[in-house]
Amino acid sequence: MMRKLAVLVLAVAMVAACGGGVVGVAGAGCNAGQLTVCAGAIAGGARPTAACCSSLRAQQGCFCQFAKDPRYGRYVNSPNARKAVSSCGIALPTCH
Repeated sequence: MMRKLAVLVLAVAMVAACGGGVVGVAGAGCNAGQLTVCAGAIAGGARPTAACCSSLRAQQGCFCQFAKDPRYGRYVNSPNARKAVSSCGIALPTCH
């Protein structure tokens, strides 16, 4: 489980450092790197921290973009990610 967490954090950090944050229709504010604080909740199923919930709220308009991106989709669509979003009191979007 720690290996998955390390891989997730490394992958998100590398993509963000290379300017690979998702930017598109939802706006220039989409930055998957801001979700690294949620690695424990998304990869490991831990209870999301206040910082994680804050980052999820800030990136809420980007969820569908992240879900469709091959770099992030498997994490964003995971049961742990859905649980983290729900635990933070954020509505899950319906992506088309």
